[in-house]
Amino acid sequence: MSQLRTISLRFTCIVTFTVLAGVAALEGKELPVDACTLLPAAQVSKVLNQTFGSPSRTWAPVVAPSTARGTDCKYRTQNGSEFLFRIYVEPSVDVAKATFTKLSTHFGPNKSVDGNWDEAYFDARHSLHVRKGKERYFMRLKPPGTDADQTEKQLKDLATWVAGLL
Repeated sequence: MSQLRTISLRFTCIVTFTVLAGVAALEGKELPVDACTLLPAAQVSKVLNQTFGSPSRTWAPVVAPSTARGTDCKYRTQNGSEFLFRIYVEPSVDVAKATFTKLSTHFGPNKSVDGNWDEAYFDARHSLHVRKGKERYFMRLKPPGTDADQTEKQLKDLATWVAGLL
């Protein structure tokens, strides 16, 4: 009887662990404590063909009462160019989706962008807005460069890098 109870307890523990591990995998990856580590300065420099320093990290503004506070990562060059990577992790996919849709009306006209995310668009200033799951992020290069198509391609490449980590 004691052996049966031990086997039953072990089986229950194994099943419980397997179920919990599966649930954790379905929830997705957690962002690192410092969201700026998602996009290293070396990657930004490589893609934008300029030498950017390590990002300075600040809080991004809250855009609506039900949304989360985000993180701003500002990368700068010696000659004054600035790349901004802003990321928010919303409480749920529904909140992220509603906020993304609401904000898109303020930045138009918008150009939809396909990629390894749920939805994305370039705004009228050639900045890229992306939503993947409950994460929303934004990328802007100042000055944007003389070739808008090249700038958009570079930002899309950086956004693809980040989406692959989420």
